[in-house]
Amino acid sequence: MTSLRSHGEQLLEINGVELCAETFGDRADPAIVLVAGAAASMLWWDADLCEEITARGRFVVRYDHRDTGRSACCPPGQPTYSFTDLTLDVLGIQDALGIERAHLVCQSMFGGIGLVLGVDHPDRVASLTFVSTSTGADDLPPPSSDLAMPAEPDVSDAAAVVEYVVAGARAYAGGSPYFDETAIRALVERDVARARNYASTLVNHFAIEPAGPTHGGFGDIAAPTLVVHGDHDPLLPLPHGEALRDAVRGAELLVLEGAGHDLPRPVWDDFVSALERHTEGGRA
Repeated sequence: MTSLRSHGEQLLEINGVELCAETFGDRADPAIVLVAGAAASMLWWDADLCEEITARGRFVVRYDHRDTGRSACCPPGQPTYSFTDLTLDVLGIQDALGIERAHLVCQSMFGGIGLVLGVDHPDRVASLTFVSTSTGADDLPPPSSDLAMPAEPDVSDAAAVVEYVVAGARAYAGGSPYFDETAIRALVERDVARARNYASTLVNHFAIEPAGPTHGGFGDIAAPTLVVHGDHDPLLPLPHGEALRDAVRGAELLVLEGAGHDLPRPVWDDFVSALERHTEGGRA
């Protein structure tokens, strides 16, 4: 069922490709654009979470990256786009929806999108929030030795793909007491069924080269910055979040106790409250 606060999904022509986006809430409110991590469609920003954010007086946008969900798709292992294209897609979505400046919330690997936009396009960024991401510094701790990823599935077997993604989500939860396998399985089943080609979802983002700003780095971000990190994160242990906080002048760190490399429902209130405070102070 479509959310009462949702305006429904729409297919937009952005930078020469078709991207799927969904908006929630009052367009007159400050805009928050949710940028999911690699291989994650908009569904990984739960609709109920989007509703909770809109209830705090924010206009929320979630969208499918290329090669996820209903957005444009390339053959598996053959992405024809770059990291820069994925970054410019965010600005294209803002343009299509009439959003001059947005509060960006960027997750995991695609924290890099927030970095580039914050440094190279500061006029389009009202604030930045980095969730479960990192500076990538060489001296930070590696993934937990307990992080055991499942073997790759037969992509022609939808049931095997679902099991693979659920097992991956379980591993990334890092033993969190909040991991809800029933909810995750339902999400993954929807995600696999909804995608144009889930085989492309699984591999294509990891086949492109990361790209940074044309100049500078995290220390050159001027936008107010919030860093959000789970203390159970096995992929990017908490020191990654602490390093990111230290790298961005004036940044604040919210540690989500009991969360892994994700945003489980029991931590939503802390996250949404922090995001509400962080995005106060005018309309974007």
